[in-house]
Parts: sequence; structure tokens; C-alpha cells
Amino acid sequence: MYSLPKPSFLNAYWQDCFNVKKHLEQFLQIDKELLDNFLKSGQKQLGELGNKDFDWQKTEEFYRDRVGDLYLFDLAAWHLGSQDYIGDTLRLIADNVQGQVLDFGGGIGTHSIAAALCPQVQQVIYCDINPRNIDFVKYRVNQMGLEQKIEYCSEIPDKQIFDTIICFDVLEHLAAPSQQVLTFKQILSSQGKMIINWHFFKGHNQEFPFHLDDPHLIDEFFIALQQNFLEIFHPYNITTRCYRKMK
Repeated sequence: MYSLPKPSFLNAYWQDCFNVKKHLEQFLQIDKELLDNFLKSGQKQLGELGNKDFDWQKTEEFYRDRVGDLYLFDLAAWHLGSQDYIGDTLRLIADNVQGQVLDFGGGIGTHSIAAALCPQVQQVIYCDINPRNIDFVKYRVNQMGLEQKIEYCSEIPDKQIFDTIICFDVLEHLAAPSQQVLTFKQILSSQGKMIINWHFFKGHNQEFPFHLDDPHLIDEFFIALQQNFLEIFHPYNITTRCYRKMK
């Protein structure tokens, strides 16, 4: 199979996912064995919490106040277990990202870090509703010496236009993903690009109780996307898609 080139400025990702395990150990002040146990059980525990406490009327509260460190473990386990797959997402970012970048729902910061390492990027705004995620990403960014290139917020800054918007594994967690897409259109520059994915599926055994799967809302999402954006082809075998505004 033909292997697409890896940008040299992202080499640290293929070594150890930007050192995510070491960063977690240091940030949480736990040893490697305990962290490994948390990583193994994170997704299951998060799913159990979702089945017990998740309410679509209180989504912000759930992600801001309830998930705690479980979300760090869940996301880190996914990134470590899907390194090549996510690596292709980072290559797609490197191919298209530029200027002022918004990472909406940035999680553990892997995509923000990758964008900040791209030489054509001026600044990355990492946006996440979870204060624990923000604190962890600040720690990671400082460890990597990228603090001059990344800023943080819990809401999209007012009156700011972005050259690139990235949004991964977020839209399925929103009660109205179509409205989020329309918001992205408003804050994206005329020549800008939007790089996003989604997973509107609760799992075969309710592993993802906090994922949207309402057919009507999903239809609204795809209508909004198709009426306002054109897809840009890319060669990577991943679910992530790249778009520009419809002219």
C-alpha cells in the first residue's frame, strides 16, 4: 500500500502521541501502573456515568462538571489505541490549516498541538467547556514550549474570524449540531477551511449514551452542511472531512 509522507514537524506525535502518557502521569501525579489501569477502564466508566447521569437538557453541565478525569482517560486511551488513524487526521490538518485556528471542543489537545506546530499557523484558540481539560492542555502545551502559540477559552470568542476551524468527535455530543455548523460558517473567513468529523451512533450496547442519534436532527445537520459547504477531497482513509464555504 502506498504510504503518504509524514510532516517532519509532527514527528513527536508518531513517537509517543506528543508524550501524552507522561504528561498525564505528571499532571495527575500518579504512577504508570495506576495510569494504565485508568486508561483500560476509562471508556467503560464514562459510558456507565452517561447511562446514569446524562440528560440532553443538561449537556453543558455534564461535560463541564460531571465527567472529571474520566474524559481525560477515555480520550487518551482512544488516541493511544488509534495512533495511526489519528495520525492521518493530523496529516490532513497539516495539509490545510493556516492563519488563525479554532479547535472547538479540543479535548486533550492533540489537534491543537499539531496545528500549533504547523509553520503556516499564527495562533490556535483551544476551546473546551471542561475546565479540567483546559488545565491539562495548558500543562501539555507548556511542557512542549508552545505557550506563545496557543490560547484557551470555554466559549468561542466574540467577533473573531478564523482561517481554519477544526472540530473532532464533538458534533455528536451536541443537541443541535446543525446550528453549530451554521455558527462555524459565520466565523470562518471567506477562503477558510473547516475540518470536522462526527459519529452519530450510541454503540451496539449503549457504549456511547451521550451521542446524538435522532434521525430528524441528523437530517437537519446534513442539510445545513450540504447547503453551506463544499467538500474538499483528501487522500486519507479516515472519517474526517474538509470543507470550504459554498460561494
